[in-house]
Amino acid sequence: MPLRLRPNDPTFYDLFTESANHLVDGARILAELLGSTAGTGLSSSHQIAAEMKDAEHAADETTHSIIRRVNSTFVTPFDREDIYRLASDLDDVMDYMEEAVDSVHLFNLDKLPEEIAEQIEVLQRAAQLTAETMPRLRTMKDLAEYWIEINRLENTGDAVHRRLIAKLFSGEFDALTVMKVKTVVDLLEAAIDAFEHVANTVEQIAVKES
Repeated sequence: MPLRLRPNDPTFYDLFTESANHLVDGARILAELLGSTAGTGLSSSHQIAAEMKDAEHAADETTHSIIRRVNSTFVTPFDREDIYRLASDLDDVMDYMEEAVDSVHLFNLDKLPEEIAEQIEVLQRAAQLTAETMPRLRTMKDLAEYWIEINRLENTGDAVHRRLIAKLFSGEFDALTVMKVKTVVDLLEAAIDAFEHVANTVEQIAVKES
């Protein structure tokens, strides 16, 4: 087996952990706006949307730091393409969550189906798991449980999404409300799917490095 050089610099692992922690923050803000008040009326959407925008900007800065680091580093801890992909996948999750919050604000939605809280619970759990997993990239140990659990959460999210779409088209809502709420529901589903992309990338990295 050829000798592989591994840098001792922990910066990449720290940056990926920082990126995942932004997702925990984003999921918390999302729950603040949508989860705790779903079905009962939304409040302070402008302030919370601004807070989410700040969180998304902070996540972007971390992503840019990862890209700058990989572009200026001769020896990386694993394949450059995988670093780019993982950074992009993490960034996608935050982008979808931010778009969901912004859509609630822009559409002036004051009520949402209670089931949306289930989507947010999936996102919060996935975010926490991802934040706990990123430091383990340094040793490449005990990672399988992560992508297995994220896959299970994604399946749960799919089921919730199908129930929400069925409810939206049940005749309970007027056509304009259906269009607005479906946009939010679909963005939350996209965020859940993006977590699965993160997990798939982690799995690919682990397989290559094993």
